[in-house]
Amino acid sequence: MSFLFSSRSSKTFKPKKNIPEGSHQYELLKHAEATLGSGNLRQAVMLPEGEDLNEWIAVNTVDFFNQINMLYGTITEFCTEASCPVMSAGPRYEYHWADGTNIKKPIKCSAPKYIDYLMTWVQDQLDDETLFPSKIGVPFPKNFMSVAKTILKRLFRVYAHIYHQHFDSVMQLQEEAHLNTSFKHFIFFVQVSWALLTSVCFDLDLLGLVALIRAMSYLYM
Repeated sequence: MSFLFSSRSSKTFKPKKNIPEGSHQYELLKHAEATLGSGNLRQAVMLPEGEDLNEWIAVNTVDFFNQINMLYGTITEFCTEASCPVMSAGPRYEYHWADGTNIKKPIKCSAPKYIDYLMTWVQDQLDDETLFPSKIGVPFPKNFMSVAKTILKRLFRVYAHIYHQHFDSVMQLQEEAHLNTSFKHFIFFVQVSWALLTSVCFDLDLLGLVALIRAMSYLYM
């Protein structure tokens, strides 16, 4: 949600993904923004009564892409080939990139390169009308939930990298409140929408963010 961020956060890493005005998904986004604006994050992630779960997942996935896009955009000057030669979340864990299409075998790369690959890949998924249909009456594909889960798991890695490698820079920029609110929103959404957190709990343990997640969201286990 754009109102979570200050004017300093207007820089984005990739072009913002817009939901067409006048569409039902745009109305869902405005509903979510209004609820989130009330300060009740748990309520903001609940599926509105009578709405389609796939459409709700799609709207929020686009929104988290935009949020992370803005968050990472604020610290790109600190995340460089020299400062982050590998995509890591702490000294013991690193990620190698593969998308299964253009890069089938995982490759080791710098954090900025990895995040560029990741965000470009997510953007391509969101722009694919066969995966994320924006027109009323066009059905979501059978593999939509699987694709959305993969997108959110990969977006989580950007949060993890920012927290582990760049939180000092985030604090210097006085953006920690925006980062924390966005991450808390993300975790609440994942908890409520799926048992997705269960399937990635080992990743979360390895990344050392479980304590943070529990503190921020009172993780239901």
